[in-house]
Amino acid sequence: MIRSLFLSHPESVGETYLEHQGVALSFAVELFVASLACAVHAVVPGLCTRTGSRAIERLHARMVANRHAKVREAKKQTLAA
Repeated sequence: MIRSLFLSHPESVGETYLEHQGVALSFAVELFVASLACAVHAVVPGLCTRTGSRAIERLHARMVANRHAKVREAKKQTLAA
């Protein structure tokens, strides 16, 4: 139970628990800032016109492209061992 809650997912993406915690928290901070910018944009449409979409693009690149590369590298290391 503990393993499935705390370790299985980080390992599945090639990270330790603490590495995964750091990445997830960095996403949370960026999403929080982007959400504030979106709220400002809702009130004053001329402000923060690309802040939210740029944050989504950056986060997508980090989550998808970088994570796939990490998983591939971890699998290569496992096969080499």
